[in-house]
Amino acid sequence: MNTVFKLFTRGAEFVAATMLAAMFLTFLLQIFSRYVLLTPFGWTLELCLILWVWTVFFGCAFLVREKDHVTFDIFYLAAPRRVRQILAIVACASVLIGMGWALLPTWDYIDWMKIRKTTTVKNPLTGAKIPMRTIFSIYAVFMAMLILRYGWRLVEILRDGPPDEDHEIPGHEPEPPAIRHGEDAV
Repeated sequence: MNTVFKLFTRGAEFVAATMLAAMFLTFLLQIFSRYVLLTPFGWTLELCLILWVWTVFFGCAFLVREKDHVTFDIFYLAAPRRVRQILAIVACASVLIGMGWALLPTWDYIDWMKIRKTTTVKNPLTGAKIPMRTIFSIYAVFMAMLILRYGWRLVEILRDGPPDEDHEIPGHEPEPPAIRHGEDAV
């Protein structure tokens, strides 16, 4: 299972890196067409925006870990273990309820967006303009993954207690080193 998870993560990293590379190359093409050819391509700006939306929500759905988020956890870390567990349960339940409640109305709106199409970007295989539903469908994937992730996290909190490892600072010792005096000092 761990090997499958690592392969999935590597695949997701590859997809995200490919989208970033495509966005960068499109941006360079946009600069070249505007300042060298003096004829800007209209589709490059729209494609950069589409790739940005997909990169952000794809990355947040599959790559960003809980400990990568900025948190204001001073009170959380100062609380006793049982209070931290209750706070973590309330936080997970809030995300689950909010995203679960909003998922179907959000998908309904995304599905409605099939009647609107991109202005300049076309499907390279068919030549048709891309429906906005296709572009914004990544947000529904993001919501679904958030629901799954926080559902699993809630189970882990109920089973194992509060997830304190998400609040560790890399390279930071939780307790300061002891001060040495006299002959022990180096």
